[in-house]
Amino acid sequence: MKQNCKPLKIAKLAAIMALSMPVSAMDRPKTMEDMWNIIQAQQKQIDEMKAGMAPAINKATAATTTTNFQSQDNKADNSNVQIPENKVVVSNVKKLERKTDILSQEVEKLRTNLAIPEEKQLKSAYGLGPAASKIYQAGKGLSIGGYGEAFYQNFVGDKGDAKNNADLERAVLYVGYKFTDRILFNSEIEFEHATTGEGDEQKGEVSVEFASLDFFIDPRVNARAGLVLMPMGFINRIHEPLFFFGNHRPVVEQLIIPTTWREMGLGLFGAITPELTYTAYVVNGLNAKGFSSDGIREGRGGGSQGLANNLGYVAQMNYQPAALTGVTVGGGAYVGNSGQDQEYAGQKPNVFTQLYEAHVQWKYRGLEFRTLGSWGHINNAGTLSAANGKTIGSQNYGWYSEVGYDVLPLIFKDTQQYLAPFFRHEKYNTIASAPQGFAGDPRLNQRILQVGLQYKPIPQVVIKADYRNFSAEEGPVPDDFNLGFGYIF
Repeated sequence: MKQNCKPLKIAKLAAIMALSMPVSAMDRPKTMEDMWNIIQAQQKQIDEMKAGMAPAINKATAATTTTNFQSQDNKADNSNVQIPENKVVVSNVKKLERKTDILSQEVEKLRTNLAIPEEKQLKSAYGLGPAASKIYQAGKGLSIGGYGEAFYQNFVGDKGDAKNNADLERAVLYVGYKFTDRILFNSEIEFEHATTGEGDEQKGEVSVEFASLDFFIDPRVNARAGLVLMPMGFINRIHEPLFFFGNHRPVVEQLIIPTTWREMGLGLFGAITPELTYTAYVVNGLNAKGFSSDGIREGRGGGSQGLANNLGYVAQMNYQPAALTGVTVGGGAYVGNSGQDQEYAGQKPNVFTQLYEAHVQWKYRGLEFRTLGSWGHINNAGTLSAANGKTIGSQNYGWYSEVGYDVLPLIFKDTQQYLAPFFRHEKYNTIASAPQGFAGDPRLNQRILQVGLQYKPIPQVVIKADYRNFSAEEGPVPDDFNLGFGYIF
């Protein structure tokens, strides 16, 4: 027994020394969970060492007590107890306990305090922009991201009433919270034009762009509920300024597909296969009282007491074939009655509203190409036009194609910077077909040719310059030059 005791004590001392080593001498913990695992492992070893040391300590205590009553001739032989060694072991265990205690307290503080880690990887998830997707890469707890964009706009040619202006168009915060690996909250809060303007939307406003709960069930089927971004086109969900050309979003994806289009609803999203993804919602329907000659844009509910006597149904699918690197092919559809049980010119019409879009994107090395087409139909547009006093198109359409190329890798190898000249061609008409008895508006049948330059000194910041040439079927439309910047974090 005496011979087996020494190796056991040596092993214990070695374990204590290993646990007491500085962090630099061991693998550093990479996450909070790793730190908790280390603490738990240390506590377990402390408990095991205490349990293993108990007999020796008891024996040492007994020996010490005995010596108090023994005579000077020391009749009992306690030479094998090795009290000094046990004192060292006990002292080291106490030190380790104290260190573990301190580490536990610090980790708990980190868990409860606001911690915003630097995210250098820009990665889109579930159809959202990279900054909006930060919460999906987080562990548990809070995640904060955001973006902003500003520009100077100078009108050229026949300006009419247009005035040159400088605008902080928007500053946005993404706030997300991961409750568990299966349940999270994500939101976007937008401040427009640098002020609320005392409620004047033209001056600015504060809006919740989306706010929803995600429930992860299976890669193929997951659920989402709340104020959701409608899965239509490219820009409505990925509208961060680094990921579209030009200082202004494509007009087709502002008027024909209204941005930012969000409604209260619930639905499913997921990947049927790794190459084929989908998003589908049931939402409150559009409000035809807001329809105008410019399209359906002002009929959005936006989560602000949106009428829901009639519901809308929207879905989008995207296919990214593994055989064609960087290619995305997809389409979306929205259908629903927009009448909302309201009277229009003394009637309660069925304003069945349809909107369809198809798109293709190709990103290959420095090349970026996009094309999108959209077509819409509004039932009983004549009744709406009579109630509105202006023509509301029974049909509308729009399309655009754009291409850009990052030229810097051709000049500097392995550069992380980005410089892309680009070109965009847009065509749209919000009154492609006027209802019987009403005339169209040739001023709304427009073509836009745009050229520009996009520069990213780092992946999170962009500087933009572009020129847009507008032409309408009838009447002058001023061109504009735009210079601005954008950022995400």
